[in-house]
Amino acid sequence: MEISNLFKAGGVVMWPLLFFSVLAVALISERITFWVKISGRQDHVVREVLKFYRQGNVVSALDHLQKNADLPIARIFLAALELEEPTPEEFRLALESEAQGEIPLLKRFQNLFDTIIGLAPLLGLLGTVLGLIASFASLNIGDVGGTKATGVTGGISEALVSTATGLIVAIFTLFFANTFRGLYIRQIAWIQEYGGHLELLYRRHYERGI
Repeated sequence: MEISNLFKAGGVVMWPLLFFSVLAVALISERITFWVKISGRQDHVVREVLKFYRQGNVVSALDHLQKNADLPIARIFLAALELEEPTPEEFRLALESEAQGEIPLLKRFQNLFDTIIGLAPLLGLLGTVLGLIASFASLNIGDVGGTKATGVTGGISEALVSTATGLIVAIFTLFFANTFRGLYIRQIAWIQEYGGHLELLYRRHYERGI
């Protein structure tokens, strides 16, 4: 069966399913671009910044961070390092506050992914139910073995197209949503790890009066 025939067989719910599928592809493309961009650069940037700061070269560390201010970790470090003579407690609070501010960017579109995952199968089921209602409504009880009964069975198989489409959209979106959720969790752990390294270096400098 051709795609156009399958789309027609699925009924009216195929339109919102088409919208959800296009939306999911667009959101997934944006998230892939985002994660590829930060994953390819941030480790090198942070290691360089920590090396400069460990050597007491704060100016070079700040300059390197400002050149990479499009990275979440760079903005987090800048929020603390740009403070004027903070106490270790203030330095830690600056890191934590900025990290909390970056969370919405790291979790972006997660609610939309969850909505698509939840609604797509339900829309598919709704399409099947509507198809079955239409099929049985056209059936004449006295013609159970006739041509109309054959049409009903064909209508039932076509009605299931919407359920299959809804499941495909949900499964496809779920795979990527879980992948992005895993990247987010790993990113938070990574920020905590390197944020802790920077805080420890600052405490040492502060205690030495550097």
